[in-house]
Amino acid sequence: MSNIIHSPEELNALREKAIKDIELRSTEKDLVITIHMGTCGISAGAREVLKSIVSELSALGISNVTVRQSGCAGLCDREPMITITHKSSGSEYRYGKLNSEKIRTIVQQHVAEGKPVMEYLIS
Repeated sequence: MSNIIHSPEELNALREKAIKDIELRSTEKDLVITIHMGTCGISAGAREVLKSIVSELSALGISNVTVRQSGCAGLCDREPMITITHKSSGSEYRYGKLNSEKIRTIVQQHVAEGKPVMEYLIS
């Protein structure tokens, strides 16, 4: 894939994508996904989890989510982890030992369809 921009349309498309990616992190929506990015989380793969979440949300056209980062949640053996919070109800769901495949399933089932993925939840 080339990083060279060949037209104003390509530049505008890149700009729009960047705006959407920034909006994921800066606006308060009803659903908040927090990626735990302490040292333990980062070494376990939290950066890849963050990239996978943003990519999957974008691919599915999901825009009702705020993506945030936080420090360690104190469960280092369960990293990388995310917490999904439903602002309206206050419900929280914490998922652990994540990878790109699990993130895809969580975004498709929990975020898009509202059905928590029970086998990935930390109990």
